[in-house]
Amino acid sequence: MEHTHQHGEGHDHHHHDDDQDLVHSEQHHLIKVMKAFAHYKTAAMKTTHKKRRDFHTLSQYHKDLIPTYLEKLNRVDNCIDQNMILITDIIKNATTFLGTTPEFDHSVVPVMDMDKVKSTLRQFVRDWSKEGERERKATYDPILNTLNEIYKDLSIENRGQIRVLVPGAGLGRLAFDIAKSGFSCQGNEFSYYMLFGSHFALNSIERPEQYDLYPFINSFSNIKSDEQQVSAIKIPDVLPTQLGPTVDFSMVAGDFLEIYRQPDNVGTWDVVVTCFFIDTAKNIIEYMEVIHQALKQHGTWINIGPLLYHFEDAASGEPSIELSLEQVKQVATKLGFELNQEKMIETTYTSNPDGMLTYVYDCAFWTATKL
Repeated sequence: MEHTHQHGEGHDHHHHDDDQDLVHSEQHHLIKVMKAFAHYKTAAMKTTHKKRRDFHTLSQYHKDLIPTYLEKLNRVDNCIDQNMILITDIIKNATTFLGTTPEFDHSVVPVMDMDKVKSTLRQFVRDWSKEGERERKATYDPILNTLNEIYKDLSIENRGQIRVLVPGAGLGRLAFDIAKSGFSCQGNEFSYYMLFGSHFALNSIERPEQYDLYPFINSFSNIKSDEQQVSAIKIPDVLPTQLGPTVDFSMVAGDFLEIYRQPDNVGTWDVVVTCFFIDTAKNIIEYMEVIHQALKQHGTWINIGPLLYHFEDAASGEPSIELSLEQVKQVATKLGFELNQEKMIETTYTSNPDGMLTYVYDCAFWTATKL
């Protein structure tokens, strides 16, 4: 399974010092992400220790009303240890990005970084477990069905000549499923939390259901049952191997705009698939421009997702352009797309299927042809 690490194409550096600064900056970021993974157990255990302290502030009468409370916290600690087995293997695998095993200091990991680690664990459920199948069916199946319909007259053996790009590929399941259908597929991802996870899932797991994962122990709100909260989810549901001999499958690390506006990516893709991706843009118009440029003439853009703009009200104060769905479609048409197969699809995203709170997105699905 080829999973390439490509970064920084599109930068024009005229000075060696600039190149060195870029490499140092990237290495610093890689280590920062790896440190967040490495500190997961410490951060998670702090939560359960606080809950024990809180329990001991109760009156004896109240303690007697919840006699299994401390036992549950002990079980959660055991689940944290199990999660750490998976995380430790992800870290070991991630050293290939650095070429060396880094030393981590003991400074506190920012809450935002730890939230990204927990989000990665939930993403494993969505992409690589039986429990995530419902979400995958809602969002991945319409994409796969569309590809199969467009190329129904092309045999599986001949589909390898069709090049499909999946930006924002996350942990790689959608890109893998597209490749499994016979198409040559390249996933692109910017987040190293996702890249470390996908690199591990696609290259290093040895057997189905190899790991026990407990993704819902990190929050104690909206839990219906103690037993459900500490129940294992088996990772992965399938082993990502055995692609057809004509299939070229890869994952590329880096910024979507930088990489795919380069001349070697212009007019070279038959299909661009965006799934929960276009709202990650600071300027969604730029995303649509690059998608249009990357496609071959009469190529297809398949989209599904909401418009939860990631940089709206960002603390960093970075610019953010938020368009309504109506505006997005108008701009797509003006850029040279012909939209068809437009519909709305309801789905959750990395939700706890047995929890008491679920956010449901009314996602926009469309296919669009480059005119």
